[in-house]
Amino acid sequence: MTRPLVLLDLDGTLMDSIAGVVEAAVAAYRATGLPLPTDAELRTFAGPPITDSFASHGVPADLMDRAVDAYRAELEAGALHNTRVFDGIPDALRALRAAGLQLLVATSKPAVYARPLCADFGLAELVDGVFGAPIDESTSNKAAVIGEALASLAEPPSAVVMVGDREHDAVGAAVHGIATIGVAWGYALPGELDEAGVVEVVDTTGELAAAVLGALRVVA
Repeated sequence: MTRPLVLLDLDGTLMDSIAGVVEAAVAAYRATGLPLPTDAELRTFAGPPITDSFASHGVPADLMDRAVDAYRAELEAGALHNTRVFDGIPDALRALRAAGLQLLVATSKPAVYARPLCADFGLAELVDGVFGAPIDESTSNKAAVIGEALASLAEPPSAVVMVGDREHDAVGAAVHGIATIGVAWGYALPGELDEAGVVEVVDTTGELAAAVLGALRVVA
C-alpha cells in the first residue's frame, strides 16, 4: 500500500540558518566590493538559490562567480554550521513518521551541504531522504529538486504536501500539482506566503504535524 509523502524545505522550515547565510552573504559582498544589502534584504537570502538572491540584489553577471566562490568559502569555513534546528521540529517529524508518512527534505541548498548538515544536526535519522540542488545552483530550482525527490520513490505516494517558508517552495511544488503548507517561523516577507497560494500558514512548530495530517486528508 502506498504511503502519503511530505516534502520538507530546510532553511527557515526545519532549521534556523539565517545567521550563517547572512555571514556568508556579507563575505561575498566584501569580496566583490559591492554595497551591502540592508539587514532586511539579507534575511531574504535564506531559502532561494544564492545566485537568484545575488542577481536580485545588485551582483552583476561579471562578478557572480566571485560572489558565489566567496559565499561558499565562508560556508565551508564554518558559517554553514552557524544554525540550529527550530524548537519542536524533531517532535513534529517523529509524530509524522509515527503516523506512517514518508518524509523527504527538498531544499534549494546544494545537496553537498544539506546532507551532512542534516546528519550533523540529527535530522537525517528523522526523514527518509535529503534532496538538494547541484553545487551549481544556477542549473536548478525548487521544482527540479522536488522532481528529483519524487523520482526517487519506488511507487507514487497516495498523497503529497509540501511544507515551506518562502514563495519559491509553493511555486516549485505547484509545478508538480502539489499543495503547500506555509510556516510562519521562517523568512517570508509579510503576505508572501498567501500571495504564493499556500493552503494554510502554520503559526508554531507544535501545530505542524496536525496541519500536515489535515492537509493530506484533503488532497488524498
